[in-house]
Amino acid sequence: MFRSHRQIRARVHRICDAALYGLAFWLAHFIRYHWQIQVLGGKLQINPFTAYADLLPYVVAVSFVGFSWQGFYKRPVNCTRRETFWPLLKSCAFVTLALIVFTFLLRPSDYSRAIVLLSGPVAFLIIFLKEELVRWSYQSQFGHSALRRRVILVGTASDLTKLRGELDHDMASEITVVKEIDLNEVSLVDFIQFLHDHSVNGVVLNARHIYFGLVEKVIQACELEGVEVWLMADFFKTQISKTTMDELHGKPVLVFRSTPDTSWQSLIKITFDRVSAFVGLILLSIPFIFIALFIKLTSPGPIFFKQKRSGLNGQPFTMYKFRTMVTNAEQRRFELEAMNEMSGPVFKVASDPRITKAGRILRRLSIDEFPQLWNVLKGEMSIVGPRPLPVDEVKRFEDLAHRRRLSVKPGLTCIWQISGRNNITDFKDWVRMDLEYIDNWSLWLDIKIVFQTVPVVLFAKGAK
Repeated sequence: MFRSHRQIRARVHRICDAALYGLAFWLAHFIRYHWQIQVLGGKLQINPFTAYADLLPYVVAVSFVGFSWQGFYKRPVNCTRRETFWPLLKSCAFVTLALIVFTFLLRPSDYSRAIVLLSGPVAFLIIFLKEELVRWSYQSQFGHSALRRRVILVGTASDLTKLRGELDHDMASEITVVKEIDLNEVSLVDFIQFLHDHSVNGVVLNARHIYFGLVEKVIQACELEGVEVWLMADFFKTQISKTTMDELHGKPVLVFRSTPDTSWQSLIKITFDRVSAFVGLILLSIPFIFIALFIKLTSPGPIFFKQKRSGLNGQPFTMYKFRTMVTNAEQRRFELEAMNEMSGPVFKVASDPRITKAGRILRRLSIDEFPQLWNVLKGEMSIVGPRPLPVDEVKRFEDLAHRRRLSVKPGLTCIWQISGRNNITDFKDWVRMDLEYIDNWSLWLDIKIVFQTVPVVLFAKGAK
C-alpha cells in the first residue's frame, strides 16, 4: 500500500479507536455501578457518570497517543487475527496503566481506579469487534474489489523477475497483477490495448536508464488515459500529470497522476456517497413502488432498464434506470442513427420515438436516474462525476485523451448535467467539461454541483 493511503487509513482508525475507548470508559462505569459488579472489592460508592465526565477527554487523548505509541497501526491492512490480538491487548494494557497513574496523580481519591481498570477489557472487546467488522468488509465482495488495485508490471525480463520477488504477502493482498509486459517485446499500441482490456488502475514501471525513451512513451500513454504510473525512478517531464513522491512497500517511487489524489476530501466524498445513497434508497422506497406501478401499467415490459456502462478506468458495471423506452429500443436504434444529434461516439435523439409516455415524464424530471443510487451504494458510481457511457460507445472513442474522463468514478450528476445536458451536441464539449471537473476537483466543487443540480432537476432545465 502507498504510504499516503496507509497514513489516511491509520488516521481514521486512530480517531475511531479513541472514540471507542471513550465509549468503553462509559460502559465500564455503567457495568460497575448500574449492575453492581465488584472489580477490586470493597464498598461501592455510587456516583453518576457526570462525576467522571471531565476525565473523558483525557481517556480519549491517552488512548489516541497510546495506541500509536505501541505500534498498533503498523499492521498490514489484511492482517490475521493474531496480528491484531496481541498488539491490541498490549495497547489496551498500556492505556489502562497510563490512565491509572494519571488519575492517581490528578485526583487520588475522587476517581475509582476500578472503572479505569474495567475500561481496558471493555475497550479490547469493542475495538476487536470493530477490527473483525473491518476484516469482514475487506474480505467481502465489495470490500475486496475496492481494496485491491489492478496493475500492470512493465520492465525488462530481469526487472520483472526482481519486481515479482518484492511483492510479498502484504502487497499481494492489495494488488492484482493483471499483466506483465516486457519492454523489449510489446509495442506501444499493444500496451494501450492492454490498458483498455484490463481496466487498469495503475502501471508499475521498473526499467534501467537505457530504456527511458520507451518508458517515457508508456508514461505519456497512461497520462492521456488517466491511469496512474508508479515509476521506480525520476527524470521525465509531463504535460498534464502532477508528479509526487511516494513509497511502494518501502521503496521510493515517483507517481505521475493526472487525476485527484487520495486525500481527506476524497475519503469524505466516498463516505458522503455511501451514506447519501443509503438514506436516499430508504426515503424513496415507497415512491419507487408508485413509479414501478406507473411504468408497468402504461407500457409492457420490465420496470428497470439494465445496461453495461464503463466505470472507473473503463471497468464495466451494470447500471440501473427506470425503463423509459419500449422493450425493443436497442434493436430500433439502428433505424434512428441518421437522427443522431450528438457528434462523436455518443447517440442522442431529442424526440426519440422509442420513449414511452411515462418515460417522457420520468426523463423530464430525471426520476429515471434514481435507481442508480444502488450503483452508488455498491461503490460503482458516485453522486458527482462524469456520466457513465455504454461500453460500446467508449470503445468507439477516436481520441485517446477522451478516456481520461474514465479516470474517476462516474456520477449521477456533473458539470454537463447542470450546463444544459441535451442542449450540448458536441461530444468534445462534453468531454471538456468532464476533464475540467477532474482537473479542478475539490469537495467544495462537488457541493456546488449538487446544489446547482436541484433547480435543474426541479425545473427540468435541458431535459428532453
